[in-house]
Amino acid sequence: MDCIFCKIIRGEIPSRKIFEDEEIFVFHDIQPAAPVHFLIVPKQHIGSLAETDMSHQKTLGYLLAKTGELAKSQGLNDGFRTVINTGRVGGQEVYHLHVHVLGGPDPLGPLLKKR
Repeated sequence: MDCIFCKIIRGEIPSRKIFEDEEIFVFHDIQPAAPVHFLIVPKQHIGSLAETDMSHQKTLGYLLAKTGELAKSQGLNDGFRTVINTGRVGGQEVYHLHVHVLGGPDPLGPLLKKR
């Protein structure tokens, strides 16, 4: 598979790994948008959230249930933001489902600019 996240998971592309188990791979974003910014990626290649169905329930549930623990391990004890960009209009750049976890010592501000 030519997917950049699949290559990171296989160790073909280096990353600053935070955590790995049989279900997920977690690493720091190479272009952080906050003082703490990491990605939680399922090892199973799923193109986007729009491509999921009930067969992905266990993986999606585990990924989200693990998020709080992973955020705290990175010092995000006072809160954090999670973002899942989906599809072109949603701003997805890498077509392998992933959750951005962002935070830091100061509030992040509004999620989107008001129109």
